[in-house]
Amino acid sequence: MAAESPRNLRDDLQALRIDRSAATASPPSGRRGLYIGVGGALALALLGGGAWALLGGPREVTVAYASRIEAGGSAPVAPVLSGSGYVVTADKYISIGTRIPGRIEKFFVDEADRVKAGDPLVQLDDRDYRAALESSNARLAVARANAQLHVLEADRKAKLRAENYASQSELDTAQTLLRVDRAQIAQLEAEIAQSQVNLDYTVLRAPTDGVILAKLKEVGEMAVPGGFAGSGELIRMANLTELRAEVDVSEADLARVRLGQRAQVVPDAYPDKRYAAAVVKLYPQVNRQKGTLKIEVSIENPDEALLPDMSVRIHFLGEDQSPESGGPALVLAPRSAIRSDAAGSFAWIVSDGRLRRQALRTGANQGEQVVVVEGLSGGEALVAGPAEGLEVGDRVVAAGPS
Repeated sequence: MAAESPRNLRDDLQALRIDRSAATASPPSGRRGLYIGVGGALALALLGGGAWALLGGPREVTVAYASRIEAGGSAPVAPVLSGSGYVVTADKYISIGTRIPGRIEKFFVDEADRVKAGDPLVQLDDRDYRAALESSNARLAVARANAQLHVLEADRKAKLRAENYASQSELDTAQTLLRVDRAQIAQLEAEIAQSQVNLDYTVLRAPTDGVILAKLKEVGEMAVPGGFAGSGELIRMANLTELRAEVDVSEADLARVRLGQRAQVVPDAYPDKRYAAAVVKLYPQVNRQKGTLKIEVSIENPDEALLPDMSVRIHFLGEDQSPESGGPALVLAPRSAIRSDAAGSFAWIVSDGRLRRQALRTGANQGEQVVVVEGLSGGEALVAGPAEGLEVGDRVVAAGPS
């Protein structure tokens, strides 16, 4: 009995084992079978797509479009040269300072106020200068009284000398005193004129029409003339009767600019506004460090939208263009679609799902657009952005217009 116990135990354990070969051989059923079928279909689809790509399927590219602006349209004209600059005044800035020391007593104007020539701007404390003027007037009155007395004395001595009752020395003394009085009168009159000028300087006035740009001191501060830079400057103003725009032009482009050339000024703050202008100044010296020459154009009809130091875009126009007409038809292409190599500028054009290389002759930049002088007529679908590995005739599909 003891020998049969282990055998019976093994038989019992063998009966409890699961036959896995039957489970593996049975077909899938229910939800498990559905999952297996879908997974297989996806795998087949991925394999098919990879094979299609390997066999030469179309490549996705980002597409942008060239545009055409007819003559008289609202787009900017096609310039021969463009550059970024600033609005300036013909007289530059006018710094108004004091010619005499004094405490600032009052400002008659504030920033952005428009003034006429001769309008008062600043009042300095004038008590010292008024007192000096009154003192000079009093001393002048004394000198004139003494002169009147000495005139009588000199006349009397002259009569006495004629009758030999007075010596020549007495007559000479009386006449000398009269001449001294007259010299003192002239000196005091000059002092009074200087005192009056100093008193007038206590009121600073606008030298020309313009607008107040800044007040550089406050009421109660001391104003002093000259000295270190800016120490005597109280008011800064600008004459807005003639506005200009200045731009630095590279030496390589100077042949495209000349005096009297027509131009167009477009403020960065108001890109829909355009102002006719003309070149009025070419500075006589090139900036050696930057390799540029400063050029100024006069804005013909400025309005209140233009302010000093405002950033603008300056377009220099060709001989057959005018700021008003808009010039001939203009073709613009996105800058990201313009490429270049040893052969020159070109663009990839998408036509009937395939690539075509088009040589271009380009003009000036117009922001994010480039003027296309030759090669495009407008409306073409161009490959924008990265285009590595593209070849003529490649099959492509647009990923979406930009």
